[in-house]
Amino acid sequence: MKLTGKTAVYGIIGHPVKHSLSPLMQTAAFEALGIDAVYVPFNLAPQNLKEGIEGLRVLGVKGFNVTVPHKEQVAELVDFLEGDAEFLGAVNTVKNEEGQLTGYNTDAEGFLRSLLEEGVELEGKKALMFGAGGAARAVGYALLKGGVKFLHVVNRSFPKAKALGELLSRRGNVLVYPLRDSVVETLLDEADIIVNTTSLGLHPQDPQLFDYSKIPEEKVVVDIIYNPPLTPLLKAAKERGCKVINGLGMLIHQGAVAFEIWTGQKAPVKVMREVLEGELYG
Repeated sequence: MKLTGKTAVYGIIGHPVKHSLSPLMQTAAFEALGIDAVYVPFNLAPQNLKEGIEGLRVLGVKGFNVTVPHKEQVAELVDFLEGDAEFLGAVNTVKNEEGQLTGYNTDAEGFLRSLLEEGVELEGKKALMFGAGGAARAVGYALLKGGVKFLHVVNRSFPKAKALGELLSRRGNVLVYPLRDSVVETLLDEADIIVNTTSLGLHPQDPQLFDYSKIPEEKVVVDIIYNPPLTPLLKAAKERGCKVINGLGMLIHQGAVAFEIWTGQKAPVKVMREVLEGELYG
């Protein structure tokens, strides 16, 4: 890599941020297309967020990604919000054009592209989603945007699920439920696609979301966790003949959409995937 006075700077802000795979993925993308740019992590504590954003603006950082815990706060600090970001009230990508900051949310589009890549059709289907956090907000919105007929949301905290349901109902048909075995079993039978947006399954000692032996055969089961590549949920679903998809595609495609927003060029998705798979799975 040859750095010059013309080298464009991109990055990611978060707290913490050292675990992020975005620098690896985006750097590989820039190199693959011969773009004179670097992508670096910026660890930005919440109390310094406003000043940090202004610093990135005036220093001419061309664009940056946003990860936890800043997505909602950044939506209030940019000059303009693109449609998805405005609806979700969360920003994960910012483009700096001569000091004017526009906030985007590429999580929803990234999730949709990851399903399309796997040949999953959403139009007219019934979806069952577990979780009601920030990831669920983007995934639920994506499912409705992609054409699902009904979205059923299950969460341990019913008030949190209700709040999410009220937001997503502006986009389509959404019903929310508490996390109870009898309820889940009925919803599993009705669903065409089942999605986990919670962190359960990230660690070996995590409890099951529900009784995985109740997963019906031949469903589409998605877990947005990407490491391990086969969570207990996906492993059980695969054993029952279901099509299983982990979260790596969503990670790659949300980054690809951001890359395209910044550069106006089609992202080298194959390169981005190869570098992440090499880093995560050896």
